[in-house]
Amino acid sequence: MSSAPPAHPVPAELQQAAITTIRTLAVDAVQAANSGHPGMPMGCAPMAYLLFREVLRHDPDDPRWPARDRFVLSAGHGSMLLYASLHLSGYERPTLEDLQAFRQWGSATPGHPEWDPEHPGVETTTGPLGQGFANGVGMALAAERLSAELDPDGIGILPQRVYAIVSDGDLMEGVSAEAASLAGHLRLGRLTYLYDDNRITIDGSTDKAFSEDVLARFDAYGWHTQQVADGNHLDALRAAIAVADDDPRPSLIAVRTVIGYGSPAKAGTAAAHGAPLGDDEVAVTKRAYGWEHPAFHVPAEVADHLDGRDRGAALRAEWGERVRAHRDAQPELAAEFERRVVRGELPGDWTEALPSLDGAAATRQHSGAVINALAPVVPELFGGSADLAASNNTDVVDGGDFSADDRLGRNLRFGIREHAMASMANGIALHGGFLPYVASFLVFTDYCRPAIRLAALMGQRVVYVMTHDSIGLGEDGPTHQPVEQLASLRLVPGLTVWRPADGAETVAAWRAAIEADHPTVLALTRQKVPDLGPRPIESIARGGYVVAELPAEGDTEVVGDPDIVLIGSGSEVAVCSEAADLLAAGGRSVRVVSMPSVEVFWAQDATYRDEVLPPAVLARVAVEAGVTIGWERLVGPAGAGVGLDRFGASAPAPQLFAEFGFTPERVADVARGTLATHAAG
Repeated sequence: MSSAPPAHPVPAELQQAAITTIRTLAVDAVQAANSGHPGMPMGCAPMAYLLFREVLRHDPDDPRWPARDRFVLSAGHGSMLLYASLHLSGYERPTLEDLQAFRQWGSATPGHPEWDPEHPGVETTTGPLGQGFANGVGMALAAERLSAELDPDGIGILPQRVYAIVSDGDLMEGVSAEAASLAGHLRLGRLTYLYDDNRITIDGSTDKAFSEDVLARFDAYGWHTQQVADGNHLDALRAAIAVADDDPRPSLIAVRTVIGYGSPAKAGTAAAHGAPLGDDEVAVTKRAYGWEHPAFHVPAEVADHLDGRDRGAALRAEWGERVRAHRDAQPELAAEFERRVVRGELPGDWTEALPSLDGAAATRQHSGAVINALAPVVPELFGGSADLAASNNTDVVDGGDFSADDRLGRNLRFGIREHAMASMANGIALHGGFLPYVASFLVFTDYCRPAIRLAALMGQRVVYVMTHDSIGLGEDGPTHQPVEQLASLRLVPGLTVWRPADGAETVAAWRAAIEADHPTVLALTRQKVPDLGPRPIESIARGGYVVAELPAEGDTEVVGDPDIVLIGSGSEVAVCSEAADLLAAGGRSVRVVSMPSVEVFWAQDATYRDEVLPPAVLARVAVEAGVTIGWERLVGPAGAGVGLDRFGASAPAPQLFAEFGFTPERVADVARGTLATHAAG
């Protein structure tokens, strides 16, 4: 179990006053903001009271304590429940002023909980329903793997569990079903989820769209399930949590609650869900609670009762004894624990293990070579694929599979669950101690998109190994051929997309992804691509660089600026190189630019960008086997794009590239037309 019951009985009146304080802080904050969701905190306050005061291993004075339990408010619309609990527990933020500034500019209390290194206590960004549920599964998986790896003697340096409050909405979203299924299969027993069974959504009763037997579903997933008939019954809640924590399976406790509890007019209705109660209803609700205090009042006895700092310090001191015992018993593992978990640092010499890759091969194969070169020296590199490992080349050879029976496996088998896979990766990253990577086909980033967006919003280092990056995947046809995915991913703030052209660029892309402080997509080919020759990794690392400079036939060198610049990414860089030969033979000087990462290139200073793309050269052609939108910023109004502004087709890859015009001859023709237009202008 994660905690023990209180050493001394607490008067029922004090417990109730504490619960009422949580409720009224939520009501007052939503009313002050004239925006928010008061009903869920009003119904779930008893759960929050027990979790933060008695159950969670946490220390408000050390919010990033590695051994802490993780609490996830998957029902993120009820954010005031979390903010009130953190404040009353003694966390530095949110302050009472933050609660009073709920949903306002500059406060630590945004509308939905947001992970922020400056405001610890919120373990993950939630709000999009189902995401927190799946994040928690990733956290529990990380805890199991890290404990098995770094604490084989079971000393207990990583005892943490994951607790969550989830809603009807969370359980309706498909991502939670995917994550729950895998959690049960893997027997992730560190999970205890409290289901706020209030049977109300924005549109009204859940009966309108949701009539399944939730506990039967989770029984079928392999979870341990229980039911608490009254969410205000503290002893029943305590007992259920204790039983759940002792069971080796993940646990779901369905807790029957009343949304908007205490509101005479709105309790149990959708009116309590997503809008302030109103001044008059706030007043009568407080009278129903027997609460005769002004807004945002915290009674002194409640503040003292809920302050968790002394308890946290005691838990952390006891843990310190375990850490010392672990250091004596396993000094090398203790040093690794300090590096990865406490300091969050990469090994000092890890870049020396990066391979030198040349020769013709698919970039997915080059990526697999990088993973296996780094795996022995970067043990935190941990991930897998959504049932496509052989295609994605993501397996650590001889690394074993993480499973219910083997917690040391290096390879994750997510099954065909892309949505949960990406969301779980966020949880693994948030837990700490790992650099997660996940994989599928590039077209299926559409299934991963909500989690990718949240990873970018949180600045979490997750690597998405997305292969089969174009019509080059061939006969599977337009359902599997990504055309719009690259452009749409480049629009996500805080996300970097790399589309390497060969082995050297793949190595550089992996290095950038590992060194980044945000998520990265690696878009990789199914088909072989030629080697572009030796280049310094520092040039590639700038996102765009000159691959070749070809003088017109008969000249020995390019004097001044070239006549035209061809810009390519991925497999199309080689096409640009061949087109450059044709143009040079026709009397034109040509520069070939590889653009593996548009975002990284735009982040360079203007001087460097102008060196690569001279402002005086208006004749430019961008070539990428995807939609052309976005490239106009690089080619300018006088330039052109060779792309695919339609869906693909089912045929062998070489035929598709020819039919859709990704040939040296077509690129050269477009370039000549661009030169002619520029000359006429």
